[in-house]
Amino acid sequence: MSSQNIYILGIESSCDDTAASVIHNGKILSNVVASQKIHEDYGGVVPELASRAHQQNIVPVVHEALKVANISKDQLHAIAFTSGPGLMGSLLVGTSFAKSLAFGLNIPLINVNHMKAHILAHFIEEDGFIKPPFPFLALTISGGHTQIVTVKNHFDMTVIGETIDDAVGEAFDKSGKILGLGYPAGPEIDKRAKLGNPKAFKFTKPKVDGLNFSFSGLKTAILYFVQRETKANPKFVEENINDICASIQYTIKGILIDKLKLASKETGINHIAIGGGVSANSGIRQALKDGERKFGWKTYIPKFEFTTDNAAMIAIVGYLKYLEGYFAERNITASARLKI
Repeated sequence: MSSQNIYILGIESSCDDTAASVIHNGKILSNVVASQKIHEDYGGVVPELASRAHQQNIVPVVHEALKVANISKDQLHAIAFTSGPGLMGSLLVGTSFAKSLAFGLNIPLINVNHMKAHILAHFIEEDGFIKPPFPFLALTISGGHTQIVTVKNHFDMTVIGETIDDAVGEAFDKSGKILGLGYPAGPEIDKRAKLGNPKAFKFTKPKVDGLNFSFSGLKTAILYFVQRETKANPKFVEENINDICASIQYTIKGILIDKLKLASKETGINHIAIGGGVSANSGIRQALKDGERKFGWKTYIPKFEFTTDNAAMIAIVGYLKYLEGYFAERNITASARLKI
Protein backbone atom coordinates (compact mmCIF):
# COMPACT_ATOMS: atom_id res chain seq x y z
CA MET A 1 0.00 0.00 0.00
CA SER A 2 1.08 3.60 -0.49
CA SER A 3 2.91 5.12 2.46
CA GLN A 4 1.84 8.67 1.60
CA ASN A 5 -0.09 10.61 4.23
CA ILE A 6 -1.15 7.65 6.33
CA TYR A 7 -2.66 8.54 9.71
CA ILE A 8 -3.00 5.78 12.32
CA LEU A 9 -4.52 6.08 15.80
CA GLY A 10 -2.87 3.82 18.37
CA ILE A 11 -4.63 2.82 21.60
CA GLU A 12 -2.86 1.20 24.58
CA SER A 13 -4.72 -0.10 27.66
CA SER A 14 -2.90 -3.26 28.73
CA CYS A 15 -2.30 -2.36 32.37
CA ASP A 16 -2.82 0.84 34.34
CA ASP A 17 -2.10 3.56 31.74
CA THR A 18 -4.67 4.70 29.21
CA ALA A 19 -2.83 6.01 26.15
CA ALA A 20 -3.57 7.21 22.62
CA SER A 21 -1.22 8.33 19.87
CA VAL A 22 -1.48 9.55 16.29
CA ILE A 23 1.27 8.66 13.83
CA HIS A 24 1.76 10.12 10.36
CA ASN A 25 4.04 8.14 8.02
CA GLY A 26 6.18 6.91 10.92
CA LYS A 27 6.36 10.27 12.72
CA ILE A 28 4.55 10.67 16.02
CA LEU A 29 2.18 13.65 16.08
CA SER A 30 0.77 13.05 19.56
CA ASN A 31 1.37 10.67 22.45
CA VAL A 32 -1.08 11.16 25.33
CA VAL A 33 -0.99 9.07 28.51
CA ALA A 34 -3.36 9.13 31.51
CA SER A 35 -1.69 7.40 34.47
CA GLN A 36 -3.62 5.90 37.36
CA LYS A 37 -2.27 7.02 40.74
CA ILE A 38 -4.80 5.08 42.81
CA HIS A 39 -2.73 1.86 42.67
CA GLU A 40 0.04 3.48 44.74
CA ASP A 41 -2.18 3.10 47.81
CA TYR A 42 -2.31 -0.67 47.31
CA GLY A 43 1.34 -1.34 46.49
CA GLY A 44 0.45 -2.76 43.08
CA VAL A 45 -2.07 -2.63 40.26
CA VAL A 46 -5.64 -3.58 41.21
CA PRO A 47 -7.19 -5.01 38.00
CA GLU A 48 -10.79 -3.98 38.72
CA LEU A 49 -9.81 -0.40 39.52
CA ALA A 50 -7.61 -0.28 36.42
CA SER A 51 -10.39 -1.30 34.04
CA ARG A 52 -12.82 1.20 35.59
CA ALA A 53 -10.28 4.00 35.19
CA HIS A 54 -9.71 3.02 31.54
CA GLN A 55 -13.44 3.39 30.93
CA GLN A 56 -13.31 6.91 32.36
CA ASN A 57 -10.13 7.94 30.56
CA ILE A 58 -10.27 6.44 27.08
CA VAL A 59 -12.61 8.95 25.41
CA PRO A 60 -10.85 12.10 26.70
CA VAL A 61 -7.41 10.60 25.99
CA VAL A 62 -8.30 9.75 22.37
CA HIS A 63 -9.93 13.17 21.96
CA GLU A 64 -6.76 14.86 23.25
CA ALA A 65 -4.51 12.77 20.98
CA LEU A 66 -6.49 13.85 17.91
CA LYS A 67 -6.52 17.46 19.11
CA VAL A 68 -2.74 17.58 19.68
CA ALA A 69 -2.15 15.92 16.28
CA ASN A 70 -4.41 18.57 14.76
CA ILE A 71 -6.47 16.12 12.74
CA SER A 72 -10.07 14.95 12.79
CA LYS A 73 -11.12 11.34 13.27
CA ASP A 74 -12.31 11.31 9.65
CA GLN A 75 -8.69 11.64 8.48
CA LEU A 76 -7.66 8.37 10.15
CA HIS A 77 -6.79 5.42 7.90
CA ALA A 78 -6.87 2.71 10.62
CA ILE A 79 -7.17 2.08 14.36
CA ALA A 80 -4.40 0.06 16.05
CA PHE A 81 -4.92 -1.31 19.55
CA THR A 82 -3.23 -3.57 22.10
CA SER A 83 -4.82 -7.01 21.97
CA GLY A 84 -2.49 -8.51 24.60
CA PRO A 85 -0.75 -9.48 26.74
CA GLY A 86 -2.00 -7.64 29.79
CA LEU A 87 -4.83 -7.42 32.31
CA MET A 88 -7.96 -8.85 30.71
CA GLY A 89 -10.33 -6.16 31.96
CA SER A 90 -8.02 -3.39 30.82
CA LEU A 91 -7.50 -4.98 27.41
CA LEU A 92 -11.25 -5.35 26.91
CA VAL A 93 -11.81 -1.61 27.34
CA GLY A 94 -9.27 -0.70 24.67
CA THR A 95 -10.33 -3.53 22.35
CA SER A 96 -14.02 -2.67 22.54
CA PHE A 97 -13.42 1.03 21.99
CA ALA A 98 -11.06 0.45 19.04
CA LYS A 99 -13.48 -1.99 17.37
CA SER A 100 -16.40 0.40 17.78
CA LEU A 101 -14.48 3.40 16.47
CA ALA A 102 -13.09 1.49 13.47
CA PHE A 103 -16.56 0.17 12.67
CA GLY A 104 -18.11 3.63 12.98
CA LEU A 105 -15.50 5.19 10.70
CA ASN A 106 -15.49 2.18 8.34
CA ILE A 107 -11.69 1.88 8.45
CA PRO A 108 -9.40 -1.10 9.12
CA LEU A 109 -8.71 -2.46 12.59
CA ILE A 110 -5.15 -3.54 13.47
CA ASN A 111 -4.33 -5.72 16.49
CA VAL A 112 -0.93 -5.22 18.15
CA ASN A 113 1.08 -7.45 20.48
CA HIS A 114 2.19 -5.26 23.39
CA MET A 115 5.61 -6.92 23.73
CA LYS A 116 6.34 -6.69 20.01
CA ALA A 117 5.40 -3.03 20.21
CA HIS A 118 8.07 -2.40 22.85
CA ILE A 119 10.62 -3.76 20.37
CA LEU A 120 9.27 -1.95 17.33
CA ALA A 121 9.22 1.37 19.19
CA HIS A 122 12.79 1.62 17.89
CA PHE A 123 11.35 2.21 14.40
CA ILE A 124 9.53 5.42 15.26
CA GLU A 125 10.94 8.26 13.15
CA GLU A 126 12.75 10.34 15.76
CA ASP A 127 15.60 12.81 15.26
CA GLY A 128 18.85 11.62 16.85
CA PHE A 129 17.80 7.97 17.20
CA ILE A 130 19.18 5.24 14.94
CA LYS A 131 17.05 2.21 14.08
CA PRO A 132 18.65 -1.20 14.75
CA PRO A 133 19.47 -3.22 11.61
CA PHE A 134 18.11 -6.73 11.15
CA PRO A 135 18.85 -9.14 12.68
CA PHE A 136 19.19 -7.81 16.23
CA LEU A 137 18.64 -8.99 19.79
CA ALA A 138 15.95 -7.30 21.84
CA LEU A 139 15.91 -7.31 25.63
CA THR A 140 12.35 -6.54 26.73
CA ILE A 141 12.16 -5.78 30.44
CA SER A 142 9.01 -4.67 32.24
CA GLY A 143 6.88 -5.27 35.29
CA GLY A 144 5.49 -8.48 33.87
CA HIS A 145 8.05 -9.64 31.31
CA THR A 146 11.75 -10.33 30.89
CA GLN A 147 12.66 -11.70 27.47
CA ILE A 148 15.50 -11.95 24.99
CA VAL A 149 14.16 -11.97 21.44
CA THR A 150 15.85 -12.46 18.08
CA VAL A 151 14.36 -10.02 15.58
CA LYS A 152 14.81 -10.95 11.91
CA ASN A 153 12.37 -8.37 10.54
CA HIS A 154 9.40 -6.32 11.72
CA PHE A 155 7.18 -9.38 11.94
CA ASP A 156 9.59 -12.29 12.46
CA MET A 157 10.55 -12.54 16.15
CA THR A 158 11.55 -15.50 18.30
CA VAL A 159 11.85 -15.59 22.10
CA ILE A 160 15.13 -17.35 22.98
CA GLY A 161 15.13 -16.59 26.70
CA GLU A 162 12.57 -15.52 29.29
CA THR A 163 11.89 -15.47 33.01
CA ILE A 164 10.71 -18.68 34.63
CA ASP A 165 9.15 -16.82 37.57
CA ASP A 166 9.25 -13.12 38.50
CA ALA A 167 10.00 -10.48 35.88
CA VAL A 168 12.72 -7.91 36.46
CA GLY A 169 10.15 -5.19 37.22
CA GLU A 170 8.66 -7.39 39.92
CA ALA A 171 12.14 -7.90 41.37
CA PHE A 172 12.54 -4.14 41.76
CA ASP A 173 9.04 -3.61 43.15
CA LYS A 174 9.16 -6.52 45.61
CA SER A 175 12.62 -5.49 46.79
CA GLY A 176 11.33 -1.97 47.27
CA LYS A 177 8.40 -3.24 49.31
CA ILE A 178 10.82 -5.14 51.59
CA LEU A 179 12.76 -1.89 52.07
CA GLY A 180 9.63 0.13 52.79
CA LEU A 181 9.72 2.12 49.56
CA GLY A 182 6.60 3.15 47.67
CA TYR A 183 5.10 1.67 44.51
CA PRO A 184 6.40 1.51 41.87
CA ALA A 185 9.78 1.06 43.56
CA GLY A 186 11.97 0.81 40.45
CA PRO A 187 12.46 4.57 39.94
CA GLU A 188 13.14 5.11 43.66
CA ILE A 189 15.74 2.31 43.77
CA ASP A 190 17.36 3.77 40.64
CA LYS A 191 17.52 7.23 42.22
CA ARG A 192 18.99 5.96 45.49
CA ALA A 193 21.41 3.62 43.70
CA LYS A 194 23.19 6.65 42.24
CA LEU A 195 24.06 7.71 45.81
CA GLY A 196 25.22 4.32 47.09
CA ASN A 197 28.04 1.80 46.78
CA PRO A 198 27.00 -0.99 44.36
CA LYS A 199 29.44 -3.42 45.97
CA ALA A 200 28.53 -2.71 49.58
CA PHE A 201 26.45 -5.89 49.85
CA LYS A 202 26.73 -9.03 47.75
CA PHE A 203 23.64 -10.89 46.56
CA THR A 204 24.03 -14.23 44.82
CA LYS A 205 22.90 -14.38 41.20
CA PRO A 206 20.37 -17.17 40.52
CA LYS A 207 21.80 -20.08 38.55
CA VAL A 208 19.53 -20.72 35.56
CA ASP A 209 20.64 -22.73 32.56
CA GLY A 210 20.64 -21.28 29.08
CA LEU A 211 19.16 -17.88 28.33
CA ASN A 212 16.27 -17.99 30.81
CA PHE A 213 16.00 -15.74 33.86
CA SER A 214 14.89 -16.14 37.46
CA PHE A 215 14.37 -13.34 39.96
CA SER A 216 12.26 -15.04 42.62
CA GLY A 217 15.31 -16.36 44.48
CA LEU A 218 16.93 -12.93 44.50
CA LYS A 219 13.84 -11.41 46.10
CA THR A 220 13.91 -14.09 48.81
CA ALA A 221 17.64 -13.54 49.41
CA ILE A 222 17.04 -9.81 49.86
CA LEU A 223 14.18 -10.50 52.30
CA TYR A 224 16.31 -12.82 54.45
CA PHE A 225 19.21 -10.36 54.30
CA VAL A 226 17.07 -7.48 55.54
CA GLN A 227 15.46 -9.59 58.26
CA ARG A 228 18.86 -10.76 59.51
CA GLU A 229 20.45 -7.33 59.52
CA THR A 230 17.50 -5.50 61.10
CA LYS A 231 17.38 -8.08 63.87
CA ALA A 232 20.91 -7.02 64.81
CA ASN A 233 20.29 -3.33 64.06
CA PRO A 234 16.69 -2.07 63.80
CA LYS A 235 17.90 1.01 61.91
CA PHE A 236 19.95 -0.97 59.39
CA VAL A 237 17.75 -0.22 56.37
CA GLU A 238 17.39 3.45 57.25
CA GLU A 239 21.16 3.85 57.71
CA ASN A 240 22.15 1.89 54.60
CA ILE A 241 19.27 2.41 52.17
CA ASN A 242 21.37 3.91 49.35
CA ASP A 243 23.99 1.15 49.52
CA ILE A 244 21.29 -1.54 49.62
CA CYS A 245 19.55 -0.07 46.57
CA ALA A 246 22.85 0.26 44.71
CA SER A 247 23.74 -3.36 45.50
CA ILE A 248 20.32 -4.64 44.39
CA GLN A 249 20.48 -2.72 41.12
CA TYR A 250 24.07 -3.85 40.51
CA THR A 251 23.03 -7.49 40.93
CA ILE A 252 19.99 -7.19 38.66
CA LYS A 253 21.81 -5.47 35.84
CA GLY A 254 24.59 -8.05 36.17
CA ILE A 255 22.06 -10.86 35.64
CA LEU A 256 20.69 -9.13 32.53
CA ILE A 257 24.09 -8.39 31.00
CA ASP A 258 25.37 -11.93 31.64
CA LYS A 259 22.43 -13.38 29.71
CA LEU A 260 22.83 -10.86 26.89
CA LYS A 261 26.50 -11.78 26.58
CA LEU A 262 25.57 -15.43 26.26
CA ALA A 263 22.80 -14.68 23.75
CA SER A 264 25.16 -12.59 21.62
CA LYS A 265 27.75 -15.35 21.68
CA GLU A 266 25.28 -18.09 20.78
CA THR A 267 23.57 -16.17 17.97
CA GLY A 268 26.53 -14.21 16.65
CA ILE A 269 24.41 -11.05 16.79
CA ASN A 270 26.03 -7.96 18.31
CA HIS A 271 23.27 -5.40 17.71
CA ILE A 272 21.38 -5.10 21.02
CA ALA A 273 18.16 -3.12 21.59
CA ILE A 274 16.20 -2.72 24.81
CA GLY A 275 12.57 -1.90 25.46
CA GLY A 276 9.92 -1.99 28.16
CA GLY A 277 9.36 0.10 31.26
CA VAL A 278 12.43 -1.11 33.15
CA SER A 279 14.66 0.00 30.26
CA ALA A 280 14.18 3.50 31.69
CA ASN A 281 16.50 2.44 34.54
CA SER A 282 19.68 4.50 34.28
CA GLY A 283 21.93 1.74 35.63
CA ILE A 284 20.72 -0.78 33.07
CA ARG A 285 21.03 1.77 30.26
CA GLN A 286 24.60 2.56 31.27
CA ALA A 287 25.51 -1.13 31.56
CA LEU A 288 24.22 -1.68 28.04
CA LYS A 289 26.23 1.27 26.70
CA ASP A 290 29.32 -0.06 28.51
CA GLY A 291 28.80 -3.28 26.56
CA GLU A 292 29.76 -1.43 23.38
CA ARG A 293 33.28 -0.97 24.73
CA LYS A 294 33.56 -4.25 26.62
CA PHE A 295 31.89 -6.70 24.22
CA GLY A 296 31.85 -4.97 20.84
CA TRP A 297 28.10 -4.45 20.86
CA LYS A 298 26.17 -1.76 19.05
CA THR A 299 23.35 -0.76 21.37
CA TYR A 300 20.01 0.93 20.75
CA ILE A 301 18.05 2.65 23.50
CA PRO A 302 14.67 4.24 22.70
CA LYS A 303 13.57 7.71 23.65
CA PHE A 304 12.51 7.75 27.30
CA GLU A 305 8.81 8.39 26.60
CA PHE A 306 8.68 5.31 24.36
CA THR A 307 9.99 2.92 27.03
CA THR A 308 7.11 2.79 29.50
CA ASP A 309 3.63 1.72 28.34
CA ASN A 310 2.57 4.20 25.66
CA ALA A 311 0.45 4.33 22.54
CA ALA A 312 3.18 5.61 20.21
CA MET A 313 4.66 2.11 20.09
CA ILE A 314 1.20 0.73 19.24
CA ALA A 315 0.81 3.33 16.50
CA ILE A 316 4.15 2.50 14.84
CA VAL A 317 3.25 -1.20 14.71
CA GLY A 318 -0.13 -0.20 13.29
CA TYR A 319 1.58 1.83 10.60
CA LEU A 320 3.99 -0.97 9.68
CA LYS A 321 1.17 -3.52 9.54
CA TYR A 322 -1.01 -1.11 7.52
CA LEU A 323 1.68 -0.91 4.83
CA GLU A 324 1.61 -4.70 4.56
CA GLY A 325 -2.18 -4.99 4.69
CA TYR A 326 -2.15 -6.94 7.98
CA PHE A 327 -5.62 -6.14 9.28
CA ALA A 328 -7.68 -7.76 12.02
CA GLU A 329 -11.12 -9.29 11.67
CA ARG A 330 -14.01 -7.49 13.36
CA ASN A 331 -14.55 -10.43 15.72
CA ILE A 332 -11.01 -10.38 17.14
CA THR A 333 -10.76 -10.76 20.93
CA ALA A 334 -8.18 -9.72 23.49
CA SER A 335 -5.78 -12.29 24.99
CA ALA A 336 -4.26 -11.72 28.43
CA ARG A 337 -1.42 -14.19 27.76
CA LEU A 338 -0.68 -13.37 24.13
CA LYS A 339 2.79 -14.60 23.10
CA ILE A 340 5.32 -13.05 20.76
